[in-house]
Amino acid sequence: MNQDNNENKLNIELGEEIAEGIYSNLAIISHSNSEFVIDFIKIMPGMPKAKVKSRILMTPEHAKRLLSALQDNINKYEANHGKVKDIEAQGIPLSFGGPTGEA
Repeated sequence: MNQDNNENKLNIELGEEIAEGIYSNLAIISHSNSEFVIDFIKIMPGMPKAKVKSRILMTPEHAKRLLSALQDNINKYEANHGKVKDIEAQGIPLSFGGPTGEA
């Protein structure tokens, strides 16, 4: 029985560069019949352009698992820290306001 437990374990390695993470304040999700594509973007106030910082591709089954895992973690977070505010309900503009400029 102990051997079965060792065979079911997965050793996951997290490199230093990935461990730093990438900040994102916008995600755009698209899909086909065989995959979901999630583009993570960082929008800066007053900037007319934004770059995709990371793109994740996954099967519909994995996307559904991600949805479930996110919902479970949001529920746990809200149980400890209170309800997360819905940004859309607050009427916060996507552009963040402020001056615009060109680079």
